Amino acid sequence: MKPWMLLACALLLTACAARTPLPVASPALEQPLPISLQVSTADGQDWLLVIQAEGSALRWSLFDPLGVPLARQSLIDGAWHNDGLLPPNGAARELFAALLFALTPDEQLAVSYAGKQWRQGAEGRQLAPDWRIRYAAGRAIELSNATQQYRVRPLETQP
Repeated sequence: MKPWMLLACALLLTACAARTPLPVASPALEQPLPISLQVSTADGQDWLLVIQAEGSALRWSLFDPLGVPLARQSLIDGAWHNDGLLPPNGAARELFAALLFALTPDEQLAVSYAGKQWRQGAEGRQLAPDWRIRYAAGRAIELSNATQQYRVRPLETQP
């Protein structure tokens, strides 16, 4: 097979790769939303995720247990943008998009995700391409895809 054909095939597959859809418009946040994010790895890490509104954008900042930033992304006009000097993090963008879907109120789903492949049932929600969301006790949310599981719960803030 010729090298240019391999390159063309690789570009075609990359272009067709499924991505987690984003809502038509970002929800309004009145204050920053700090979230504990437990990752189902061998060491069961807890990460800190802070979502905050900055004008019409949503800024997502993910930190490890020591406070080292893992990902910083801004959702502006329906598209992800790198925020700061960290390299792009596609896995974080997918997680953030799935969490945004999970945090969308039931009454806004039909409008926010019009034309997107999603489903809501007694067991929770599903979002194409492969996210499953289940709502657990104590405002916890469990997100999973083919490769990873996350347990999300908001951190309590003092007024």
